[in-house]
Amino acid sequence: MKIWLDGGLQDLESARVSVLDHGLTVGDGIFETVKAVDGRPFALTRHLDRLTRSARGLGLPDPDLDEVRRACAAVLEAEPVPLGRLRITYTGGYGPLGSDRGDQGPTLVVAVGATKRRPDATAVITVPWTRNERGALAGLKTTSYAENVVALARASQQGASEALFANTVGQLCEGTGSNVFVVLDGEIHTPPVASGCLAGITRALTVDWTGAKETDLTLDVLERADEVFLTSTLRDVQAVRRVDGRELPGAPGPVTAKAMRIFDERAGNDLDP
Repeated sequence: MKIWLDGGLQDLESARVSVLDHGLTVGDGIFETVKAVDGRPFALTRHLDRLTRSARGLGLPDPDLDEVRRACAAVLEAEPVPLGRLRITYTGGYGPLGSDRGDQGPTLVVAVGATKRRPDATAVITVPWTRNERGALAGLKTTSYAENVVALARASQQGASEALFANTVGQLCEGTGSNVFVVLDGEIHTPPVASGCLAGITRALTVDWTGAKETDLTLDVLERADEVFLTSTLRDVQAVRRVDGRELPGAPGPVTAKAMRIFDERAGNDLDP
């Protein structure tokens, strides 16, 4: 397996990042997960725009997007897969054993792994922990993912593939790695970015392509929504068949099924929308 590190392709077995890299010691880093279809990345421009926004949010130097594009192309050429998870990781680089950053510059790692298309429907749970919509990391795609690891482990224990969070004021926010949409009286709604959720790439495309409304929603909307679905880079649009103990029979419902068709068609016609 080949990965991009330190400006070029390296073998996975010999590639090394310092144990004092700030991304490891304090989680000082950002990342993007990009879907790759037959060796070509999907919506790469949007992902790179968000990578830059996240870097600025953490106070990291702007990534060299030309290098990132070269890295993505090189990795995908070296590791051709029909459907892939392309991971771009950008950290604060070598630093001291504390929150202060070093001065040797950031670390860039790009790698790809094969993946499979998700099922059309899945189960989710809600968790008691909250997203902080006013936190320093709100809306940034950082490598500080331990909270998501804990929540996703709970979901897995309960036979679900995702865990959904409210924010600090009880509004529906997001999943550990997805955005959430609900259907009420035939209309699609999703929490606004101000709720503290990540501005997902698939979320934005789904809003644009389906006319979904950004709406403040209390967490209990999940108990009364006609349909619920998730969006993410590797899920695309995925129906929810169970929320906690509530079954949603027939998932995907008609509105979700239409959103799935629209997304597949539009994404298939333009790999960099």
